[in-house]
Amino acid sequence: MRVKLAAGNWKMNGTRAALAEIDTLVAAHGDAAIEILICPPATLLAPMAERIGTAKIALGGQTCHPQASGAHTGDISAEMLADAGATHVILGHSERRADHGESDDTVRAQARAALAAGLTCIICVGETEAQRDAANTLDIISGQLAGSIPDLSTGESLIVAYEPVWAIGTGRTPTLDQIGEVHDYIRAELERRFGAGVGRSVRLLYGGSVKPGNAAEIFAVSNVDGALVGGASLKASDFGGIIDALQQA
Repeated sequence: MRVKLAAGNWKMNGTRAALAEIDTLVAAHGDAAIEILICPPATLLAPMAERIGTAKIALGGQTCHPQASGAHTGDISAEMLADAGATHVILGHSERRADHGESDDTVRAQARAALAAGLTCIICVGETEAQRDAANTLDIISGQLAGSIPDLSTGESLIVAYEPVWAIGTGRTPTLDQIGEVHDYIRAELERRFGAGVGRSVRLLYGGSVKPGNAAEIFAVSNVDGALVGGASLKASDFGGIIDALQQA
């Protein structure tokens, strides 16, 4: 049985004042029956870990460098994330691919570094609006899965997040049938590549304008094991509604 996961990606948002939201989240959901993950800016990882304490809320980074250390000004390694209290890391998010030119090969190298540091990788895949309109969605997803995921991945070390680029931060979401089609396809591709055991154990998250108001219907879709939430994870009240919907799914 795959444990459901509600993951929040704070992106480039949050200063120490935002730690109050974590206090609220811990008080309301610190012993939730599902897994909860927050991926804040790297500057907040260590103080957030201290605030969370023994509560059942995990922390993750938003990217990492393929190398463990070195002359890479402004970058952060997987080992540094782990040292600050992270257990997970988001890799291949469309904003990293677009803003920083990260290719599938780059994401694969980052994932190998993360695995070596003992982190669980959340590898993001998703099509642009033009690719969706050209009916190339599944081809794009196939290529990203093949190019971004390391061969030694397991159900414990890998999570895949489907985030259609055109739905991130726009308020638009695919239809439930479109979400189901992609998630079923990803599951089949993972089973084909890694075998039924690993392929069925990898959790698949949906991301892209997930809100308390639409979470329940999304979580009812086949092979949706949770969500990677952006803006709605910044406020404990909004993220809490998504957590509640996932616990009830």
